[in-house]
Amino acid sequence: MLILGVESSCDETGLALYDTQQGLLAHALYSQVAMHEEYGGVVPELASRDHIRRAIPLLEQVLAESKVELSTIDAIAYTQGPGLAGALLVGASVACGLGLALDKPVLGVHHLEGHLLSPLLTSNPPAFPFVSLLVSGGHTQLMRVDGVGQYTLLGETVDDAAGEAFDKSAKLLGLGYPGGPAISRLAEFGDPGVYKLPRPMLHSKDLNFSFSGLKTAVLTVVKQQITNICEQDKANVARAFVDAIVDVLTAKCVTALKQTGLKRLVIAGGVGANSQLRAALNAAAQKRHFRVFYPELQFCTDNGAMIAFAGAMRLQLNPDAAKRDYAFNVRPRWPLNELSGLASS
Repeated sequence: MLILGVESSCDETGLALYDTQQGLLAHALYSQVAMHEEYGGVVPELASRDHIRRAIPLLEQVLAESKVELSTIDAIAYTQGPGLAGALLVGASVACGLGLALDKPVLGVHHLEGHLLSPLLTSNPPAFPFVSLLVSGGHTQLMRVDGVGQYTLLGETVDDAAGEAFDKSAKLLGLGYPGGPAISRLAEFGDPGVYKLPRPMLHSKDLNFSFSGLKTAVLTVVKQQITNICEQDKANVARAFVDAIVDVLTAKCVTALKQTGLKRLVIAGGVGANSQLRAALNAAAQKRHFRVFYPELQFCTDNGAMIAFAGAMRLQLNPDAAKRDYAFNVRPRWPLNELSGLASS
């Protein structure tokens, strides 16, 4: 089964071809970071217009790289939500327009399920069941994954997600957009222990997260140092911030493994690329005798490969999931718990 994947939920346009026999054949990605940087964040209207410009050239690139004829694909998977409404509409219209022209079925995919399954694209994929830490944009969730579509929510953020805290704290330090990678790089030059920041909900008796207070603590430190903050002070604050986030995420993951009795931990989403988080989780895994799996760095951020793969996995479970109904709609606020088979603890 040959699946074309289309991703356009925010500020990356991604297309990919995934074959259930041969694996990932090709993928292409265009990031809008440079365009949005001068605005300090994503401008939805600009994002939508840029997706329009990029989608077809990326499709041509994927077809040329894979040496596949467009007419030979079996179905088209596209990100139906969640995400920016205008951006989602571009990907949906491209996918459904191609489906109509080629008489191929289309399938709307949940963006977060794409992230959740992306570590399965590696050469050494984890076996089911496993615990997954999903840290992508406005989402921080711990889930038990027993199979495709078999997800149990263990805990989630009650306010700001980890990715949001990274971006907001980076902005407070004057690091611009995108904030996550910038504050992580700066933290490498910081001295540990200079600033003490809170570890929200570290000792709570559940698996939920809260990072709004951590962002506020960074704001307080910056305001106190506003007249004489230097680059080393910024690096020290960044180090304290990253250490706090990493401590909470690592502790919650270890607790989730204990509670479920599982020995495999999977990290998915953009924050999964953070080097400090990976180092802490690897150390915890060695000490506590569990295995940790990550997506390839190129698949941590939004991409078409994860959408093509998630669509292929869904179609293997239910070949009738894709429809020749091209009157598309998108779901900018699509809760993950509405996916078939997802249960809450």
